Amino acid sequence: MAGRVQDRVALVTGASSGLGRSICLTLALEGAKILLVDLYESPRSQTNQATGKADDYNNRLSESESTLEELYRSYGTSNFAFAKADVTKASDVEAAIATCVEKFGRLDILCCNAGISVESTHSRPLGVHETSESDFDKTMAINTKGVFLCCKYGITQMLKQDLLRGTKDRGWIVNTASIQGLAAFYNTPAYTASKHAVVGLTKQIALDYSPHRIHVNSICPGFLRTTMTQNLQNDRKSQAEIDARHPFGGMGDPAEVAKAVLFLASDDCGWVQGVNLPVDGGYMIM
Repeated sequence: MAGRVQDRVALVTGASSGLGRSICLTLALEGAKILLVDLYESPRSQTNQATGKADDYNNRLSESESTLEELYRSYGTSNFAFAKADVTKASDVEAAIATCVEKFGRLDILCCNAGISVESTHSRPLGVHETSESDFDKTMAINTKGVFLCCKYGITQMLKQDLLRGTKDRGWIVNTASIQGLAAFYNTPAYTASKHAVVGLTKQIALDYSPHRIHVNSICPGFLRTTMTQNLQNDRKSQAEIDARHPFGGMGDPAEVAKAVLFLASDDCGWVQGVNLPVDGGYMIM
């Protein structure tokens, strides 16, 4: 039985860990061919032993099974590939898009998911007066400029393509924003600013490329059990406070958010455009 994205070609950034990994596994289960894009093929380390907080995104678990290896083990090697890219560099992003087209012939689904939270790696919360310029610049570069560059070169490719056979659509873009793109959270000025920017950028791109039949939406996840929230998971008080803010009870599973990405990347979202969709266990209704 064909899947919901059977034989469609997807490119997923931040594919090696957390939500990106879940997105890849979900799309693969539904029949997609996928180019996995990340700075590293191996998954992120969870906890910095010196601080007890989330570890730096450059620290990786080289002995752990990668997303690509898991896909190979489950489905074989023909429909999946990995490309190393820094999403803050236009040349890297353009090359990743080209690699996708070279390997699979086109680009149907673009998941701009790569992101960081530098604030979660610090030993204590920092307000804006304590936030370094370098932290702010790095966060905006990856979380916002990275989405801009992926959309820029992804749409450039989609505009060259014929409509996907059997549809009236040219492509699907799903950006990863956050509930912090819709509301503030304590002592995360850089992350909150970057995700608000993704929310606005998603609306703008959706408006501009609707005539070309390119779907552009974003997901706004709540707090998920990933390496990015390890600082909260490692602190019982913080964990309890976050759990209490989710009516469905506690942090979410990335696999649940990946199902929403699948919806926004499929024919099921035929009349959905420019939406920043909370997938948050009810966090935003509290």
